[in-house]
Parts: sequence; C-alpha cells; structure tokens
Amino acid sequence: MIDLAARPFGGAVVAANDETFAEKENLIRPDAPLFQSHTFGHKGQVYDGWETRRRRTPGHDWAIVRLGAPGFVRQAIVDTAHFTGNYPEECWLEGRYVDGYPSVASLVDDEGWVPLTGRVRLAGDSANGIDVADGPLVTHVRLNIAPDGGVARLRILGDAVPDPRRLAGVPLDLAALHNGGRVDDCSNRFYSPADHVLLPGQAQTMGQGWETRRRRGDGNDWLLIRLAGPGHVRQLVVDTTHFVGNAPGAVRVRALDAGLHDPNGDEGWTELLERRPLLPDTPHWFATDAAVRATHLRVDVFPDGGLARVRAYGRLASDGWSALVSRWWAALPTEAARCVLVGAGLPETLADKPDRPVPPALTKALEH
Repeated sequence: MIDLAARPFGGAVVAANDETFAEKENLIRPDAPLFQSHTFGHKGQVYDGWETRRRRTPGHDWAIVRLGAPGFVRQAIVDTAHFTGNYPEECWLEGRYVDGYPSVASLVDDEGWVPLTGRVRLAGDSANGIDVADGPLVTHVRLNIAPDGGVARLRILGDAVPDPRRLAGVPLDLAALHNGGRVDDCSNRFYSPADHVLLPGQAQTMGQGWETRRRRGDGNDWLLIRLAGPGHVRQLVVDTTHFVGNAPGAVRVRALDAGLHDPNGDEGWTELLERRPLLPDTPHWFATDAAVRATHLRVDVFPDGGLARVRAYGRLASDGWSALVSRWWAALPTEAARCVLVGAGLPETLADKPDRPVPPALTKALEH
C-alpha cells in the first residue's frame, strides 16, 4: 500500500495542538526515526518525532495530516520508536474529506471529522499497526493521542483516488502514484521500495529511487507497473539521476493490455521501447508508439542497478477515463459531490441530491 501521508508523496502535518518537545513535521519524515542518548536541547532530550508536554488538564493531544492525494485508508502505523517512558497510552484516528485548499482554522473545527478507528492501546518503542475498516474517501487524517506524549512516525497506508478535475485535458503520467499507477511486482527490493520510481518530483538522493542488489547470475531485474487505467503512452522517461556507479547498462520496456492477456504471463507483450543503453546520472526521454494500448508496462533493466524515476506520459483511453471518473464520483461524500456539481454549473437546487451515476453536467465539465 502507498503511504498517503509521506512527505515525498506530498503529505504535510498542517496543525497540532502542542509540540513543546518535538516538532509535528517529524511525524511523516520518510526515514526511520533515530535516537542518540544524552542529546539535550533547551527543551530537554531531543527526539526524532512529535512530542507534547505533560498534560495537567483534561483532554487529549492531536495532529492533523493532509494526505498527498485523496484516498481510502486501509492501515495506520503509529510508531513510538525510542519513546519508552513518554509515549501515549492510546490513540485513535479520524478522517475528513475537504475539497480545495482549506484553512488550518477550518480544519481544527471538530465538524466534519468521522471516526476511522476506535481507541487503540499503544506500546512504547514499537511500530503499532492499526487496521482500518472500510471507511470514507478522505483528504485529511487527525491523529489523537491520550493523554499526551510522543510519536516518532505516522504512516497512513491505503489507495489513492485521483481527482479527475486535475487531470482533464492536461498531459498525464499514466504511471504516477498520484494518478493511480502502482508497481505490482518487481524482481528485487533489496535497497529500497520499487514504488519510489513513481513518486512525484525529482529524487533528491539515490535512496529515494529503486535499487537492486548486485546480480551475480544470469537474468536481469525488472518492474511490472500497473498504469492508472487503459491508455496510450507517447513518451517514456527512464531516470538514473544519482545512480553513478550503479546505474543499469540498458533498459527495455514492453506493454500489455490486461483485458486480453495476463500481466503475470509471457504472452501478449508488445515492445514499446527496444533495448537501449543507459547513462549514469541522467534522465532519458524516449518517444514511443502511441497506437499501442496498455494497462501494464514491464521495465527490464540489464543486468541490475537502480532507477530514480519512471514516467509514462500519454493519455487514458476513453474507457479508462470513464472508469477513473466513476470511481472518484462514487467515493465522494455527499456534501463534496454537491459542491462539485455547483462548480460544474448546476443550479444549487438541482445539486442538493446528487445522483450516484455520473451526471451529464459533470461529464461535460470533465471531457477528456
């Protein structure tokens, strides 16, 4: 699952009621929390996490995270690493869908928050995994801790649901995590997760890409990428930025339509990019045959090595676009759907009870 809250994915901690001992922004750092004993600052021991003061009044502490993309939350990891005598006794999560760019003041209000979990007991110095039952589409998550204490990291794992209003009529990276792409499988994840190659933005270090172990036998390493939907790729980007002594020697990309063939099999693959040499520390752009319809890409690197990013710029097929719009519309909370219809030009009186099939007014506004 994707960490919807991760900073590299676009997540942000937008508010917390208290951060006396350690800053709220530490919650979503992508690296593992560190600890060095007897490192005291002017507020006490320095912790790599979020830590509140000792509570002397009734209530509880909280932090609000804006997700990198709207999504369904499936699991949370509340990691209390290195917090042994100062971790919270329990926590619970709430979610909320807010369209647009809400102010912090509007988010702090209790109105609109819905429970994602009940109260859960926490263990100190532990990665506490919490399953989330099927819940609503959310853009923000509020972590509540009781009564006070420290949390090192918060991971919000789930599925992204792209907003088609941001994609209509613009060049589209069919592989991007934000747009619904995923790495379904890969040959090796020894040094870093394969999904890193589909993250937004440029990799800032080699560790923000995908790197395999050194191959000592025959064969080659590969990625199986599921695109946001059936579509046509016009440009491929294979980026080896930061991979200087461990870039692959060459790459090949094939495409497949899962409506006709099994992406886990050997049949039905069409060569989208013949085997090409790669340079270290270089973004490579390759034009491809836009007539090829694909739901999956297989990226073969020879013989091994690392990639910073893979992009597949193109266009969704009409059925792929319709499926993306339908999924988003079905997931929208009622009030958000009403606002979308008003924004699409429908009178408020007609938008009060949005039908769940995609209405014609919205279909026209989202012509692809």
